[in-house]
Amino acid sequence: MAVVGLHHVQIACPPGATGLLRSWYGGVLGMSELPTPAAIAARGGVWFAAGDRQLHCGVDAAFVAARKAHPCLLVDDVDAVARAVAEAGGAVRWSEEIAGVRRFHTDDPVGNRVELQQA
Repeated sequence: MAVVGLHHVQIACPPGATGLLRSWYGGVLGMSELPTPAAIAARGGVWFAAGDRQLHCGVDAAFVAARKAHPCLLVDDVDAVARAVAEAGGAVRWSEEIAGVRRFHTDDPVGNRVELQQA
């Protein structure tokens, strides 16, 4: 028995926030939206492709932003992504804690922490 991979990461969002998340993950970060199965779509939320993995944003009526737990998205040009985030009004908090890794943290429009790392 062995874990052989990671299919998706799910983050929470408040009711009514899917438009904001589409604009940010789809628009600012350029992630492609994925179709959500009908039975799940009825609950709200939105899914995105992250390379061969997925990021699921699920509606939670008792939403509290994740300030520590976070997805780390690998990007092909971390500097360009940092500029896009800053131009959209997002914070860009560079981190040099891991030698040889270019990365920064930001927050999505509902306050969830997100890490962006050079692939």
